[in-house]
Amino acid sequence: MTAARHTLADLAARFGLQSRGDGGQSIDGVGTLETATPEQLAFLANPHYRAQLANTQAGIVVLREADANACRSACLIAADPYVAFAKIAALFERAVAASPGIHPSAVVAASARVAASASIGPFCFIGENSGVGEGAVLGAHCSIGERCQVGAQAHLVARVTLVRDVTLGKRVLVHPGAVIGADGFGLAFDKTASGQGSWIKVPQLGGVRIGDDCEIGANTTIDRGAIGDTVLEDDVRLDNQIQIAHNVHVGAHTAMAGCAAVAGSARIGRYCLIGGGAGVVGHISIADKVTITARSLVTHSIVEPGEYSSGTPIQDNRAWRRNAARFKHLDELVRRVQQLEKEAKQ
Repeated sequence: MTAARHTLADLAARFGLQSRGDGGQSIDGVGTLETATPEQLAFLANPHYRAQLANTQAGIVVLREADANACRSACLIAADPYVAFAKIAALFERAVAASPGIHPSAVVAASARVAASASIGPFCFIGENSGVGEGAVLGAHCSIGERCQVGAQAHLVARVTLVRDVTLGKRVLVHPGAVIGADGFGLAFDKTASGQGSWIKVPQLGGVRIGDDCEIGANTTIDRGAIGDTVLEDDVRLDNQIQIAHNVHVGAHTAMAGCAAVAGSARIGRYCLIGGGAGVVGHISIADKVTITARSLVTHSIVEPGEYSSGTPIQDNRAWRRNAARFKHLDELVRRVQQLEKEAKQ
């Protein structure tokens, strides 16, 4: 099949962008500034790559107006080139073909309800009192436990597990290996008079509710609530290998990068950004429009929007070892400075 071609003039009109250059210049794909051919579109959003603009072979470049004069290619001018590129690149995305119906190898409980337009792939399981909505797609080896609901046009790519009492909204995308609705890490230590004892498992009686247009990354886990539900509001985006513990509440339009972890009963606001490897302790709240940079640890509630960080930046090992040794003396140093300040005022 021949790839669709789009001209500069067509793209400008379709996406409401200004253009410079030959309106008939056409492209049939996308690439980076460094690798794009004259048949492809590239973009410049990060100033770090501005030097590549002079030598790019891209037929069309999406960029800000301030960079247009430095570009020899045809241009599309956007306030946010990355957003514009994302919309244009979608024109070349190859959608997964899924035929309505239930594969012969799938197992569907008698009380489950599957819309006629849904597609249930090989070796899927759908448990009692669960439902799959119109146009939803379950890829191979997905397991839908009891009392789960998969919303219309949702797409579970492959090997996705909904344990039980999970509700997915419309157009939710779940990548392979994700597990939603497993037990939260609820434990109580039953201590004996002798000081010993053992752990008792706290029953996890809630579920998981995920809003419309959310995306759940590969091998990400979202635990069901202990009492009440774990909740992701609309348009929450989770990267791969993220842990969302029981009874966490994540506000709409929040995004988290890979390997972030949120402990039980934490509340994260709307429009937040959580960097890769960041951790949020339990039972705290984060306000709307907060950015947590990568590898940070949030140990207390954040009540004001803004960007927050913790930890120390990378440095050469010798300097790090010296500084690490000095960390142990910080309290002593502070006390000495306070004493000197007190003496200076006398």
